[in-house]
Amino acid sequence: MFPGGISMTELIIILAVILLLFGAGRLPEAGRALGEGIRNFRKALSGETEVKEVKAEDVKTEERKEEKKEEKEKVEA
Repeated sequence: MFPGGISMTELIIILAVILLLFGAGRLPEAGRALGEGIRNFRKALSGETEVKEVKAEDVKTEERKEEKKEEKEKVEA
């Protein structure tokens, strides 16, 4: 018997119903989405925030790309 009073037979029936509802192809996708939801919920409860750090080099590289693109547009015009 599992925690909560669910027997092995009941667990197998529940899993079979889930398999019928979602199908074999969508089951991994549904599990992944459920896992991400739980993970995000836990992060929100703990107060963690995901901050993406941008390196100064990356910013400079992007600025150079934009400048080159603008120069090409001026030359073509």
